[in-house]
Amino acid sequence: MGDRHTYIRTAQGWLYLWVVLDLHGKKVVGWSMSNIQDRELVIKAVLMACWQRSSRDPVVLHSDRGTQFTSGEYQRFLANHNLVSSMSAVGHCGDNAAAEGFFGLLKRERVNRRRYLTLAEARSDVFDYIERFHKLRMQRRLDSREQKFIALTQLSAETG
Repeated sequence: MGDRHTYIRTAQGWLYLWVVLDLHGKKVVGWSMSNIQDRELVIKAVLMACWQRSSRDPVVLHSDRGTQFTSGEYQRFLANHNLVSSMSAVGHCGDNAAAEGFFGLLKRERVNRRRYLTLAEARSDVFDYIERFHKLRMQRRLDSREQKFIALTQLSAETG
């Protein structure tokens, strides 16, 4: 999993969106939004991702080296939820590539096409994009990829 945040302009001020992505399926598995950018924003997104896990096996959560991720409190939070922290070297541009790709789609397909008067309006629209559009699109891609893999691994003729 990987995580990152972005900003969305509204007439009432900025709405901050934090996402946690499943890097295999490129699906948003956790997210939170607030008009305040604080540690709670991150923790809520990670908790949502944890709630959706089907097993309690350890999972790697990759992030950059921002102060919110290197703090002892956050590292204890991860350990308590069976998450293993992963960070690259300082300034590694690949740390946020997957999340930046998602944010690019979100802004190109939705946010940049609208003007939000209120934080609630932006929050509702972003929710709609993530839950009703993006997740379904990514699931269809995963299903298609799985069908191709099954086709490639099945025998094309009986051997004997």
